[in-house]
Amino acid sequence: MSSAPASSLKIYLRLLGYVRPYIGQFAISILGFVIFASAQPMLASVLKYFVDGLVAPEKAVFHDIALLDGLELMQGVPLAIVAIAIWQGIGFYFGNYFLSRVSLGLVHDLRVALFDKLLRLPNTWFDNHNSGHLISRITYDVTMVTGAATDAIKIIIREGLTVIFLFSYLLWMNWRLTLVMVAILPLIGAIVGKASRKFRKQARQIQVAMGDVTHVASETIQGYRVVRSFGGEAHESERFLQASAENTRKQLRMVKTSASFTPTLQLVTHSAMSFVLFLVLWLRGDASAGELVAYISAAGMLPKPIRQLSETSSIIQKGVAGAESIFSQIDEPPESDTGTVTRDRVEGHVVVRDLVFVYPGHAQRVLDGVNFEILPGQTVALVGRSGSGKSTLASLLPRFYPHTQGQILIDGIDVNDYTLFNLRQHIALVTQHVTLFNGTVAENIAYGKLAGASRAEIERVAEAANALEFIDRLPQGFDTLIGENGITLSGGQRQRLSIARALLKNAPILILDEATSALDTESERHIQSALDIALRGRTTLVIAHRLSTIENAHLILVMDKGRVVERGAHAELLAAGGYYASLHSKQFKEDNGEEDG
Repeated sequence: MSSAPASSLKIYLRLLGYVRPYIGQFAISILGFVIFASAQPMLASVLKYFVDGLVAPEKAVFHDIALLDGLELMQGVPLAIVAIAIWQGIGFYFGNYFLSRVSLGLVHDLRVALFDKLLRLPNTWFDNHNSGHLISRITYDVTMVTGAATDAIKIIIREGLTVIFLFSYLLWMNWRLTLVMVAILPLIGAIVGKASRKFRKQARQIQVAMGDVTHVASETIQGYRVVRSFGGEAHESERFLQASAENTRKQLRMVKTSASFTPTLQLVTHSAMSFVLFLVLWLRGDASAGELVAYISAAGMLPKPIRQLSETSSIIQKGVAGAESIFSQIDEPPESDTGTVTRDRVEGHVVVRDLVFVYPGHAQRVLDGVNFEILPGQTVALVGRSGSGKSTLASLLPRFYPHTQGQILIDGIDVNDYTLFNLRQHIALVTQHVTLFNGTVAENIAYGKLAGASRAEIERVAEAANALEFIDRLPQGFDTLIGENGITLSGGQRQRLSIARALLKNAPILILDEATSALDTESERHIQSALDIALRGRTTLVIAHRLSTIENAHLILVMDKGRVVERGAHAELLAAGGYYASLHSKQFKEDNGEEDG
């Protein structure tokens, strides 16, 4: 029963650990709130002089306050109230402004840490997490943390100090009465503790529901053409309706908890207040009317800050739930990089020995005892039906996944011994699924580390990839914005930009993972001649669906169920009359059928 609050405290303290870089501003904000909170008992003190002056005119002179010493009630009270207001205003400004700077800086650092960790997580992690929940974590979860890091801290410090100052003042005025008030605090603590556990549980449920909403919306937006083509509007609308309704139900459950929690606490605190008033009248002793009014006024100021402090419980628990989700991602082990070898440039001699691979969490071998060699400048093609392990093999070369058995050597050094950054510098990758960004054509070709390339270099690789013919027709040429993932371009045009990007990298090893599969026959013919020139002097691994594109490969590996079942040059494999010859004959008939049509 006690482990949940302890866990919440641990997470919240870790969240506040991000305050360290802003400790100076945090100290100024606390000083501001100390000033703000100290003004509350000052007002009660002024009331004491005011009431005593009305009851006994001979007491209508300030004598305990240095700045107002000797002033009569008529001048002293207005001046005191204005001075207190100015004092309180100064504290309020410094407290709120500097704490907001700290809190917003904290949230910024947390958001950046979260995003930076995303960039360093292994592929297997992304395979097991959908994009909708990841986006929800960066947006919604961080928003919840913002509430805990700004509003909650502000209320805790400001109202907490107010309670401390008022309570100290009450103890100073009448410690016996004040100690009676303390008896009610355990009851308040029990109510707050029970509600906190409930809030945190509900906040976790809301997070999941919010992730579902984001996930459905993200899938529908990304696949809107499929949705419309297959009449999926009603289905997607129903999916989103259910996800949103579930989120609404869970939000309302939390509101219901909060709505019942606050009145209960108010009833307890006001009941305690009524009891205090009874005691004041009963135990007034020789206290003056002014002292009683000041005491009651100070006690009357306590319920508001106590209530506000209690309401921070739901904000904090939401923030703790958000922080828990964020920290779970930040604590994920990054992509393993135990390599120490770096090379300015490799020759591109690739050797694969007895390679075995199993995806984490699965038992079936995707690759089983694969062996081959690519000499520098050679082109090796992988062919086979879908699921034979071709793309997996291409993913192991740049270490997107760690292989379980066997070796992959580049220039005689195992890929595991290279640093990840250095290894991937030597490899250019063009995949079947093109990724472009919402920028210009030139920015998408010269992406990342290639951003410093000259316009002449960009134009040269665009021409080599046969992309100039459509780029020149765009409104602003290379400076044309192409939209999210190149939405304004055709599939073939996007693929050619991807190939141009790989050519600009000028890496000694090139992987083409069905790079021409998105091109029509005419575009493929144009780009194939450009690729034939671009591949010269590079070690190239080609995963091909269309066998006509790999006829000039030095070696063709035919794969089936994770094994290499045939190997040889195009003519040799045709002459053998095996698996490859059967695939080639089938495609030849299909291509001829398309041309005749």
